[in-house]
Amino acid sequence: MPPKVLLRGLLLLVPVIAALPCAAGENHELPQVKNLILLIGDGMGPQQMGLLTAYAHQAPHTIYADQETALEQAMDQGEIGLVRTAPPGVLVTDSAAAATQLASGVAAGAEMVGVDAAGDPVETILEKAQAAGKAVGLVTDTRLTHGTPAAFAAHRAHRSEENAIATDLVASGIDVLLGGGLRHWIPEQAGKEGSAAHDEIQHLTGGAYAFSSKRKDNRNLLLEARLDGYRLVFNREELSKVNSGKVLGLFGNESMSDALTKRSAGAMTAEPTLAEMTRRALQLLSQREAGFFLMVEAGQIDWACHNNDTGSLLAEMLQMDQSLKAILEWMQGREDTLLVVTADHETGGFGFSYSGSHLPRPTRLKGNAFADKLHQPDFNFGRPGTLDRLYDQKESYFTIFRTFDALSKDQQTPARLAELVNAALPFPITEAQAAAILRRGPNRLYVKDHRYLGSKEVPQIMDYADFYVFGDNLRMNLLARAVAADQNVVWATGTHTSTPVIAIAVGPEEARKAFGRMMHATDLGKQMQATLLGR
Repeated sequence: MPPKVLLRGLLLLVPVIAALPCAAGENHELPQVKNLILLIGDGMGPQQMGLLTAYAHQAPHTIYADQETALEQAMDQGEIGLVRTAPPGVLVTDSAAAATQLASGVAAGAEMVGVDAAGDPVETILEKAQAAGKAVGLVTDTRLTHGTPAAFAAHRAHRSEENAIATDLVASGIDVLLGGGLRHWIPEQAGKEGSAAHDEIQHLTGGAYAFSSKRKDNRNLLLEARLDGYRLVFNREELSKVNSGKVLGLFGNESMSDALTKRSAGAMTAEPTLAEMTRRALQLLSQREAGFFLMVEAGQIDWACHNNDTGSLLAEMLQMDQSLKAILEWMQGREDTLLVVTADHETGGFGFSYSGSHLPRPTRLKGNAFADKLHQPDFNFGRPGTLDRLYDQKESYFTIFRTFDALSKDQQTPARLAELVNAALPFPITEAQAAAILRRGPNRLYVKDHRYLGSKEVPQIMDYADFYVFGDNLRMNLLARAVAADQNVVWATGTHTSTPVIAIAVGPEEARKAFGRMMHATDLGKQMQATLLGR
């Protein structure tokens, strides 16, 4: 069987939680290309890719019909490798360290941004490309100050320093900045209605969306960016009118909307899609004669997986695939561009699994082996129609619980939660299941003043509780348990795993061929630098 076919088949397997052994790869000098595009699916392991391809080819009402996904097209055209993701001294990475290793080719420490394992700032591929006269851009559907985009342009001891990261981005001179996170760019006083600062931000944004501030000073980074030549945009219409120059687009106060919310809003949404942001970034950056570097992050794949939300994960993977399709269309006929599609890590340990519930009924088959007997599988191996039902999910788990938490306290009942879940999911739960989801108890992981473990009571996960660490978000993980049997879905954790991720390199053969191997994330970072910059 050809290697590509074999690897694509492996995408349908359940998670491989343990990293595969491999000797460290060497950095190879590669022929240069003019442009390099890096598409990162945050949290996108082989199994998340497998969900996308399973839906595309097995769902009875797939939107792909008889077509391949853009992901498969990229695999057909390129080289495929595997990437180990762990930073030094630990087994599992977070997004900030993982992105720093991809951005710099240097080993990073846990939760550090643009800093090596010793704590020293490291120059990234974006900064090196910028110094070489190339245009550079960052696109994300999370916050521009979030761990992954920040690692390419900021240098901070911890990923939580998002206000400082925003100041780094303003000072960076990056040509295209598109994502969410306005709250880290506007003065502290802007969050107070009636204040002059609030009125100023309201005027600047045109009332695109409600806003608040996370800053602890009165710096208005929007004005600083505008003084530095940036065009400021806050909705898809404004973005569509930008045809040249530097642009800062902030399309949400926190993150951008998740893929299910965007799908529900359709053409009415004021936010651009990830694909629309990607197309605009390519149009702007490609005007530079010297070429460009662009990082695009499909960041909410990770969030869906942290929440163990399979329907939302599918929607995020479909959004990523549309962005990849836009890139491949732009690359058609070009021989000066390398595209690398990869992930920073895998999240959640996702997989379809066969079970002993909902057993299939005996069926009559036409084959000779069943002339005198019925076909009676011992287990429920999962029905393709489940993929359509996953696609039909209307709201993410996050949106369901945000709606629930906005209710008055007397309305926050198991019956009301079951009602909300059953209106949004084709996988209904009972009031008793809703009660179990809402049950709280002592947090045995409690650490006083900890960012995530500081609550004395949390929703009660009874197994592998050490790997579910995000406070009230555990309700989403419990909802995943409640619908698991109906979905034939298992999740291993609420955090990240060490599963090696896939890297796909598309472009000129001489530039892409060295990516088809097992490597560490730092090796991948070095390969990209060598390919774009010759060093």
